[in-house]
Amino acid sequence: MTVSRTTNSAKRLGPGVLSALASSMLIMPVASQADVGTDVAQAFKDGKANVAFRYRYENVDQENFSKDANASTLRSRISFQTAAWQDLTLMLELDDLRSVGDESYNSTRNGKTNRPTVLDPTATDLNVAALKYMGIANTEIIVGRQKIARGNERFVGPVGWRQNEQTYDAGSINYRFNDKLQAYYAYVRQVNRIVGPDDGTPPADFNGNTHLADVSYSFSPAAKLTAYGYFLDFDEALAASSQTLGLRLAGDLKINDQWAVPYAAEWATQDDYGDNPNNYSADYYLAEAGIRWQKVTVKLSYEVLEGDTVANHQFQTPLATAHAFQGWADQFASTPTGGIEDLFVQLDVPVLGANLKVRYDDYQSETGSVDYGNELGVWLTYPVGTNYSVALKYAAFDADNESSYVDVDKFWVMLSANF
Repeated sequence: MTVSRTTNSAKRLGPGVLSALASSMLIMPVASQADVGTDVAQAFKDGKANVAFRYRYENVDQENFSKDANASTLRSRISFQTAAWQDLTLMLELDDLRSVGDESYNSTRNGKTNRPTVLDPTATDLNVAALKYMGIANTEIIVGRQKIARGNERFVGPVGWRQNEQTYDAGSINYRFNDKLQAYYAYVRQVNRIVGPDDGTPPADFNGNTHLADVSYSFSPAAKLTAYGYFLDFDEALAASSQTLGLRLAGDLKINDQWAVPYAAEWATQDDYGDNPNNYSADYYLAEAGIRWQKVTVKLSYEVLEGDTVANHQFQTPLATAHAFQGWADQFASTPTGGIEDLFVQLDVPVLGANLKVRYDDYQSETGSVDYGNELGVWLTYPVGTNYSVALKYAAFDADNESSYVDVDKFWVMLSANF
């Protein structure tokens, strides 16, 4: 690792995380000096380490570029978690992302603007540096740099598909009232985005005062109701600052031992928040139903993010794990001004020990009756023993001539090892 990358990672950790870790010591029970050294050392000795590698080749053939993007990258990850001491656990995770061969793609940091974008800039980054406290019954408190995934990650997630994940400098608390009812809250001072840790365009970090809260109640496996409120306030992206309030009902309606009906229904409303200069309001809708027979599932979904004829008045999801939604070609990671209606069908089926996913999406604007295009995606994942896996993935977006989008084909080969 180079000195400059180490310095950037250290800067990204920042005083916010360091002070949060220090202040969290206030919740420690007092222990005698004679025991502290021995007990802390033992907590480290009894800790668990994990090493993982993920190689990925990503090819992007985009109509408005004469050259393809060819991103060949290796992510090396080391994670460590101590055993509990005084109900405290230290969690650490470090990623190093390197290009295997030439960087023949636009990472947003390497200046290769003559090729399509692949959001995997090479760097070394501290993903996790946090203390977890479990000394209060039914409560988990985490302070420091952490990963946050709420619900199905439609609004808040770590963006695990990309080589550098999205993490949060935050304090969070998760409380279980009982087996059915739980509540969550997090205060986020900084969002460490997938294009970091080096500064550039788009910004590596979103600083501000962000609040994430949700409450969920599981009536049974057939019905779980979640109410949420996400209040995003970003200094570097004022137009993305918003407040979102919503409800989600999802579950599995079991027919018998072999058949079930998975479903989801969701609604949310979003308004400007913080120092957003825009005054807007937009809604989100989801209706989803499927049929599952043993390990084979087919589902049909209809998802709507409202838009307008005015830019920055559309429903936005800047913290989402966007790759999991609206097609794997990532053409709608940011909501178009006119909003979007996505009607899609997906098949999940085991094939000779592998898992196969096939999906087809049809995209329309929510405002203005524009046909954006359609997309076909195929994803095959094959586990090799307990430590390895191989994945092949393909997505083809076919743009409609009346839209401002272009045809895009993406292909991935991914090899993973986890020890």
